[in-house]
Amino acid sequence: MRTTRSTSRAIANGANQPSSTGEKRKPETEPASKSNQKRSRVAKAATSTQGTPSTLPQAPLNAPSVTPALVPAVLMFSFEDAKRHLIGVDHRFEDLFDKMVCKPFQHLERVHPFRALVTSILGQQISWMAARSINHRFIRLYDPSIPEKHTDYEEHKNPTSFFPTPQQVVETDLATLRSAGLSGRKAEYVKDLATRFADGRLSTEKLVQASDDELAQMLIEVRGIGRWTVDMFAIFSLRRPDILPVGDLGVQQKVGGQLSPKKETAKAVTPPADNDELPVFGAQNGTSNATIEAQDQDQNSTLAPDVSSVPPTTDLEDEESDGEEIASMPPAFTPSIRKTLNKSAVDPGSNPVPLPEGLSVAVLKSRLDSKKKIKGAFLTPKEMEDLTECWKPYRSIAVYYMWSLADVTE
Repeated sequence: MRTTRSTSRAIANGANQPSSTGEKRKPETEPASKSNQKRSRVAKAATSTQGTPSTLPQAPLNAPSVTPALVPAVLMFSFEDAKRHLIGVDHRFEDLFDKMVCKPFQHLERVHPFRALVTSILGQQISWMAARSINHRFIRLYDPSIPEKHTDYEEHKNPTSFFPTPQQVVETDLATLRSAGLSGRKAEYVKDLATRFADGRLSTEKLVQASDDELAQMLIEVRGIGRWTVDMFAIFSLRRPDILPVGDLGVQQKVGGQLSPKKETAKAVTPPADNDELPVFGAQNGTSNATIEAQDQDQNSTLAPDVSSVPPTTDLEDEESDGEEIASMPPAFTPSIRKTLNKSAVDPGSNPVPLPEGLSVAVLKSRLDSKKKIKGAFLTPKEMEDLTECWKPYRSIAVYYMWSLADVTE
């Protein structure tokens, strides 16, 4: 942990950083007036060249004194315990675990926290392809030796590959950032994030040690980061086990259930035998099997089940834009998963967890009609909390599979 604190101080003080012309800094004994004149000339040069890569602050790939520490590839809880718990409250989870690996919690990798958050900001409100291109152009601002085509570079990418340090981004003017394809607001957001890492308000150590509530408080203070992005960072980068993104429409759909039949189709749809049967996941009402009918996915959903084609959209509760690090999203299950969904969630004769007071299957079905949402949502935050109470303390794992189920079609 001492290394992390030293890193933050080095970033804040600009230690071992080249100047914006690529030259080494003069010794501290240089007269202040001369040093100020030099910085003025550098600033004018950067303006006159409109922030070309040669004028940007660049650092060697191996610069530990200015690079945020990585989040270690360690899981702080037992994944086997999480599986047993979720299967215990809903047997259908057993098939889900067998059919798909829960990547962030089973394929452990070191995570670059500054990189993960910058990537999330750059991916807001644009397509996956555009986000990948802009992210690559952003990196090349600081290392022009990287291949111009992102496909040539990404083949060799790894968690420790080159990424600009917070101090480098702080020293980059907004016009230069925009030359990589960032909007004016995104450039400001990235600068604000970089400033907080550079001056020590944010660090890998602080993010890892913070409670879930403290983490949200620290990150929501950053311009352009809302609660949904915080939740994604907590799940995919910090591997927190009990995160519930209450504003995610895809998760809401699967927690609340998708019992309503599709619109006119050539194939007849068999409705549920009992209109009071249980919803898909979460708290349940009744003991018989659920019949799940596919419903057109709402265009406003924040979920991207097919990460190669679906862009992120706006967080329901954030005042500013919010997005996701889309490369982490799981793939969608194939329609064959419907066989699993039609199974009983609990043992025959067992009493499932009842629906929260004020909710019924009829109410949930009406909510899933896109015309009858509550302020753009299927479920309120309180309802989401109540419906997923039985998943605690492993809601993150359950949520991962809800994303993969949200686009199940016939």
